[in-house]
Amino acid sequence: MTAASGREGQAPPASPSRPRALLWTAVALFVVFVLLGVGVLASPPSPWTQALDDAWRALLGVGPESALPAGPVAQLFQNLGALPGFALMMIVLPLALVAIGRWRSALFVIAVQLAGPGLLSQLTKNLVDRPRPAADEAAGLFGPLVMVDHGSFPSGHAVSTATVIVTVFALIPASAVWMRRIWTVVGVLLAIGIVWQRTLINAHWFSDTLAGLIGGAAVALLLWWAFEPWLRRDRARKASFLGR
Repeated sequence: MTAASGREGQAPPASPSRPRALLWTAVALFVVFVLLGVGVLASPPSPWTQALDDAWRALLGVGPESALPAGPVAQLFQNLGALPGFALMMIVLPLALVAIGRWRSALFVIAVQLAGPGLLSQLTKNLVDRPRPAADEAAGLFGPLVMVDHGSFPSGHAVSTATVIVTVFALIPASAVWMRRIWTVVGVLLAIGIVWQRTLINAHWFSDTLAGLIGGAAVALLLWWAFEPWLRRDRARKASFLGR
């Protein structure tokens, strides 16, 4: 038997399957997110998390006299979940990925943004319809210190932040161990920071921010699992302008 005939008799190598851990983690997070939403939907003005939310607000929420909300750190998180962050993830990053020949990854980034901050956040806000923290002058509490849209659950900024964290992690090759470790630390700081900023300015209850992180991560992980074959191809190739 010749070498050529031997090769012809061999089955083509199977492509690696999608990691099941991504799928089951996404499903588990979705279940938690739905349970939190159902718990709030049962009594939007005062759900089962209200005691914790009130305690957190009394500890962390500030009034208009505070300089913290206008500081650079708080403004970083304010913009991350607003138009600048949206433009970064929907326009700048996809265009950069296309420029280096990774259009599949660009589609993944756009899909996550449409499904997370676009669909999940707005759909749940209107379905659950939880009131935002309101001013209570007798208790020394203030309402949102910025313009906010309808519905407090979940925090749209937290959903956006979680999708950014997972999306960037998915784009980093597994071989870049130190880069993934550094981004893990950055991701944890981003998650903590968005919870701090959204509750500092009384824009959301504490549980709204946690639910936003959970929901955003669930969407991003599910789409990571769905796009993984394409992402794997992109991670394995050089940038187009560097040659093949």
